[in-house]
Amino acid sequence: MSDGRTRVAELLSDFRTLQYYIAAAPCNPDNMDDYYTEGLAALRQCAIDGQFILNCAADVTVPRTSGGPNEQAKAELKQVLLDAYARRHEGQKIYLRQSAAQRWIEYRDQILMGGRPHVGNQAQLQACDQQLRVELANITDEIIYSELQTSDMTMGRWIAEDPSLRAVQRWVRSRR
Repeated sequence: MSDGRTRVAELLSDFRTLQYYIAAAPCNPDNMDDYYTEGLAALRQCAIDGQFILNCAADVTVPRTSGGPNEQAKAELKQVLLDAYARRHEGQKIYLRQSAAQRWIEYRDQILMGGRPHVGNQAQLQACDQQLRVELANITDEIIYSELQTSDMTMGRWIAEDPSLRAVQRWVRSRR
């Protein structure tokens, strides 16, 4: 059980770090004419999603086991592990989406060079928007789960009891 508690602490620490980065990202444009652009809308959604996952109540309902206090403690730890793992997973997804939107802002600023959108840069801005859409579409649960698992293994973390991707997805769906 010690490994499980350590694992939960690692996951919550990762989640806390992700929340810090999510909360620190700017959501408002320098020019309010840009407020409804794709990248800034994505950034605002990331801030909303980050706050939501932070405020989500932990699921403390654990089915009763028939194996006594030790088995019950293991079941409770498994539930806490799922909660922490799913929060980190969602935090990572939000962080990656936020990073894509921040890159979009940088690319857009390079195109505009301090100016405003006009017919001469419209094709470049559309390409920038399309690149953002592609990046966001490539941020999938499967990729995030795999990358986090690989990272955990590389760091030598104990992952034997980690929840499956399906369990994580069920956890997320149950909170929407």
